[in-house]
Amino acid sequence: MLKTLIIGGVAGGATTAARLRRRDEEREIVILERGEYISYANCGLPYYIGDVIKSRDTLLLQTPEAMKAKFNIDVRTQHEVIKINRQNKNVVVRDLKNGTEYIEEYDSLVIATGSSPIQPPIPGIHNENIVSLWNVKDTDFIKNYIQEHKPKKVTVVGGGFIGLEMAENLHTLGMKVSLVELQNQVMAPIDFEMAQLLHENITMNNVDLYLSHGVKEFIQKDKQTIVCLNDGQQIISDLVILALGVKPNSSLAKEADLNINERGGIIVDEYLRTSDKDIYAVGDVIEVDNFVLKNKTMIPLAGPANKQGRICADNLVGDCKIYQGSLGSSVAKVFDLTVANVGVNEKMLQALGKKKDKDYLTIIINQKSHAGYYPGATLLTLKLIFDFDGKIYGGQIIGQDGVDKRIDTLATVMRLKGTIHDLAELELSYAPPYSSAKDPVNMLGFVAENVLDNLVSFIYPHEFDQLVQNHPNDHIVLDITEDVERMVYHIKDSYHIPLGQLHERINELDRNKTIIPYCAIGVRSYNAARILMQNGFSKVKVLAGGTAFYKSMDYLENNLSVQQQKQEIIPEDKELRILDCTGLQCPGPIMKVNEVMATLEANEVLKVSATDMGFIRDIGTWCQRTGHTLLKSERKGKENFAYIKKDINECPIHQAVEIPQGKTMVVFSGDLDKVLASFIIANGAAAMGRPVTMFFTFWGLNALRKTEKQHIKKSFIEKMFGIMMPRGSEKLKLSKMNMAGMGTSMMKKVMKNKNVNSLEELMSLAQSNGVKLVACTMSMDIMGITKEELIDGVELAGVASYLGDAEESNVNLFI
Repeated sequence: MLKTLIIGGVAGGATTAARLRRRDEEREIVILERGEYISYANCGLPYYIGDVIKSRDTLLLQTPEAMKAKFNIDVRTQHEVIKINRQNKNVVVRDLKNGTEYIEEYDSLVIATGSSPIQPPIPGIHNENIVSLWNVKDTDFIKNYIQEHKPKKVTVVGGGFIGLEMAENLHTLGMKVSLVELQNQVMAPIDFEMAQLLHENITMNNVDLYLSHGVKEFIQKDKQTIVCLNDGQQIISDLVILALGVKPNSSLAKEADLNINERGGIIVDEYLRTSDKDIYAVGDVIEVDNFVLKNKTMIPLAGPANKQGRICADNLVGDCKIYQGSLGSSVAKVFDLTVANVGVNEKMLQALGKKKDKDYLTIIINQKSHAGYYPGATLLTLKLIFDFDGKIYGGQIIGQDGVDKRIDTLATVMRLKGTIHDLAELELSYAPPYSSAKDPVNMLGFVAENVLDNLVSFIYPHEFDQLVQNHPNDHIVLDITEDVERMVYHIKDSYHIPLGQLHERINELDRNKTIIPYCAIGVRSYNAARILMQNGFSKVKVLAGGTAFYKSMDYLENNLSVQQQKQEIIPEDKELRILDCTGLQCPGPIMKVNEVMATLEANEVLKVSATDMGFIRDIGTWCQRTGHTLLKSERKGKENFAYIKKDINECPIHQAVEIPQGKTMVVFSGDLDKVLASFIIANGAAAMGRPVTMFFTFWGLNALRKTEKQHIKKSFIEKMFGIMMPRGSEKLKLSKMNMAGMGTSMMKKVMKNKNVNSLEELMSLAQSNGVKLVACTMSMDIMGITKEELIDGVELAGVASYLGDAEESNVNLFI
């Protein structure tokens, strides 16, 4: 009977053993594990510490007893292999419980010893309250330490997967967290500009982020540790978590004279066999092929380790299965965001001497997680790296929802050696709550094809800043957003032509200069680029990712709320007015703030809580426009908090920039979604103290009709019009996906569940906020609608009256 020894019983080792038993019922299988536990969920350890995972037992996926009962596998925990005798085909084992040693023979041996945390020789690193997180024992120590000592301030050193997950979970427990990272970014597998999105969100969550900072020394003082940084800064901590990366546990293999690479990884062939034909190795301890570049690398991830274990077991029973290499696919939760990557990043390509736009190309796009008209859609930022033949090098995605399935789709296409053209052709499932008809992955393919076909060219934030600084007269930065957007944010010295006016005003631009159009997320600026390129402009570069992405590159400077905060003492909660806006969707929080602020006396402070991700920036802009003072903003958990002092004085920005006040819109459509949008915009503008006029014409008049039938004498044609048209706001239908009324009902139900005001509530709120509702008398006459059929408070007027209001406005919308 053959005998296989497996050194290590976590991911790769346990998988090898279980698969091997399923392939060979007779073989003797022994797992030798130096720790107390086997097959535990080490990826879940930070979440158990953070009380997200409540039960410790759920982390223990298998026990020695269960492995024996289910698979007849002899599992020996706390048994450490201290030597491999290749010539005699045996190992020396030490029983850590009693210190005895014995010899165990094998026919085949699998090394699955994994990796260990790196602990550099920093003075003081072995202090009692400095610990790494790697296994169940570490987890128990940290959990017990927190319960006994109740630390208030903690420092996490290292911004990789474990460091970020620990920072988040300790923050969730209410500790003040400092995160120290030697490099200029967290999450090394992604590129710097994508990492900036994480840096912004980490900072929003009130974590002190120290990038490009190394630790010089740890000093113990009065049960606390002073973390001394290389630049002289000091961080006082009650607990320090080390997450500085890992190194392979390959000393056994090295002492057995097996081939080892310069990083300590065991060298294996395509069958996962070492330089000894009877010894295999899997998991974090081995060197693997990079699936994309075909060079050698180390990828310590659980997914590859488990797949290697399966292949190794099959080869132990005589198969010749090949491990093709690893893509390094990964995903992580970082506070409010999910970050994922697959393949290689730009840093890796540049380290190999490759140059952008010569050896490879990149795109960055923003897309919604699902159909924008369905509630709850959030922004996804996607980066794709590819070559001139369409080969995909790698991808990176950051967002709140839908990140994982998009990166998995990319990984699948790459594993099957697909190209950017395959991304464009993928037929993916679609329904409004889950995706869009053109999925974000499809959009990556479309945009990449456009780049290869020279239909669009991008300029990235760092390239843009360099161009502006070094060649200020060679380009025009073209803002194609609407007036209301420009009022909130615009790039300095940009020239403003809204997209809808670009055709008629195109000759205002110099065709000899580089034109850089931008919008909020990059979609409209692409349309502007196509207009320009087809009208004789040969040098056009779209600002990649739009201003949403650009602002995150310098998030501290561009975060209006940070700029505007005043250093004043904030009263205790009992002295504040409290406003809870959690659960409300934009513009609900701003509207509520505006309503309550009107009831406050001068110098009173309002504390607002909101879950809307854009609230902090919105409240900063709102304060600027209304003259109130934002004292402080912070994020706790999933809530944003803002402290606003009522001020009778105008803010400096408002004094310096004279902005037209009025907002007007023509509501032509009678579709539910479009009328909803018009009232959301109207209420938002009214909340900022702006006069708003809504001019309802043709089908839009149906929104103003009373629900009850009015007994009015009409001609036959007028009666027919009345029968065919929806009577009042409750009868309006969606412009798309109505599905015989089912889609409309579904939309209303979801709006209610998401705490979004109904159309009727928005209309009532608009009237109470002073929004002027005007019905076009000419349209009323044509469509046979009388004054008696309209809801109360609607004015009747003609086009001239509307145009008078339009002349006093800086925003005019046609819906």
